[in-house]
Order: sequence, then structure tokens, then C-alpha cells
Amino acid sequence: MRVGMIGLGKMGYNLLQNMYDHEIEVYGYDVNKEILEKAKQDGFTVYESFEAMLQNETGRKILWVMLPAGKITNQVLDQLAKVANEGDIVIDGGNSDYRDSLRYNELFTQKGIHYFDVGTSGGISGARNGASYMIGGNKEVYQEIESLFKSTAKEGGYIYTGIAGSGHYLKMVHNAILYGMMQTIGEGFELLHASQFDYDLHEVAASLSKSSVIRGWLMELVADAFGNSPNLEEIKGVVSSSKSTQWTIDSACSLGVPLPTIAMSLFMRQRSKQDDSFSAKVIASLRDSVGGHSAVKAK
Repeated sequence: MRVGMIGLGKMGYNLLQNMYDHEIEVYGYDVNKEILEKAKQDGFTVYESFEAMLQNETGRKILWVMLPAGKITNQVLDQLAKVANEGDIVIDGGNSDYRDSLRYNELFTQKGIHYFDVGTSGGISGARNGASYMIGGNKEVYQEIESLFKSTAKEGGYIYTGIAGSGHYLKMVHNAILYGMMQTIGEGFELLHASQFDYDLHEVAASLSKSSVIRGWLMELVADAFGNSPNLEEIKGVVSSSKSTQWTIDSACSLGVPLPTIAMSLFMRQRSKQDDSFSAKVIASLRDSVGGHSAVKAK
């Protein structure tokens, strides 16, 4: 099996190395010349242009796109739809909108190209040492390339989810669940930090990560964070958010499925980006007017 990785960023490059370790022939392309030079020095076959990659690789191609979701990925998929050959396999391994995946599956199918939407989890470490894959696409073709996922995933860490679109839909929901779990952990440790008890938060997280019912990788990561900075003094409380959880909430609303915890976790991330919330100003003014609680004046 021979696989071309389009996008040699943190995830793509680690996946490339993972595949190579498992005796999968690999080659790559990226617009970043420094990354291409590093890949060359590491012994990988790379191409300096999209056109050169497609012209020089013969036979049936498996092309794995590992780029930021949205405009960049869609531009590459649009280009592949024009130049890939009938029978080729295109894999979108990013966090694309499942609705885009449905659209691209239809486009590629019309051209006789096999499209797979593969939700990829596990972060950089997973990409390098064993990822988690959620794979949507044609089942018969999937069976032909299943070994690609089996060899580069954590043991038992890949699942065929059904028709195209289902892989990225599952990854979308996975991301939303992660938001809720992170929010809960953050709130719990904030309460411990604010209490009258002198907890060593590193020891707390390390202990709970071992055998408690809330043990797991996230708790291990929290323990590591407190080990590096006992009160997280070096970290500003601003949390970025991606579009995938917004897509989850959109889907939930259309299906009539309530997701209060996930929705609140997204709103809390958005709130963390505000230095001074206008809604908080309104609430403070109301509290002042109704209960006589003096509002804190802005400096």
C-alpha cells in the first residue's frame, strides 16, 4: 500500500511517520518549504507542487488530506475532484463539517473516485503512536484499505461508521463530548482551589487519574499541568473553540435533542475570550438597582 499525505503539519507529519513505521509506503506534499526540507532530511519522498505529486505517482492513488477544516481543505478537495483518476481513494482526515463530507462524497462518486471522511482523534501523540479513527465511506472499498487504519490506530481504536458523512458526524459529537468533560473538570478544580482546604491539586489529579471512577487521560493531563504550575499562574483563562461544537448544537436543534451541558460548555469558552462581558455589566447594574449591591466601577 502506498499513501500520499497532503498536509504535513503536526498531525499530518506524525501520521506520515506512523505509517512509515508500519511499512506503509508514503510520500507527501505541503506548501511550507521548511516542512518539505525537513521531510526530505528524514528520508521521505515529497513533492514541491500539487501537480508534480499527481503526475509522478502512477497507479491507483490513496490521497490522505490532513489540513485545517473549512476553506483550505475544501479547496484541495475541489482540486482533487478535477485531477484524481477514476478508482483513486481520497481521505479527508480533518475536522470537516459532515455536511461538506456528504457533498464531496456525491461529487467524487459521480467521477468514480472513492471518498472517505475519517474523524481522527488522539492528538499529536495519537497520530504518531496510535490514533483513533472514525471512518465513513463505501464499505467494500473500506475493506480493501482497512489495514491502513488498523496498523496506525491504537489497538481497537478504529471503527467503520457507515456511509460517507458518518465519520465526521461522529467526530463532531466526540468533540462536543470533550467540551463538556473539560468544562466539568475545570469547574471541579476551580471549586477545590477556592475552598478553605489546602489541596495539592497536582496530587489530587494524579490520585484521581489512577483508579477513581473519573480516571482517564484528561485527568492525567490535568495532573501534568498542575505538576508544571501548581496554580496555573502562567496560563491565561482564555479557551479557544472550534466550529465543530457549534455544528453539534445546530444538529441537536434540528433533531430536537437537548444538549444543555455541551451547549453551556461552548458558551463558557466564548465567555472566556471576553475581558469584560457586557452581559455581566447589565447584570451588575440590575443587581445594584434591585438589591442595592453596588456595582464595581470600571477603571
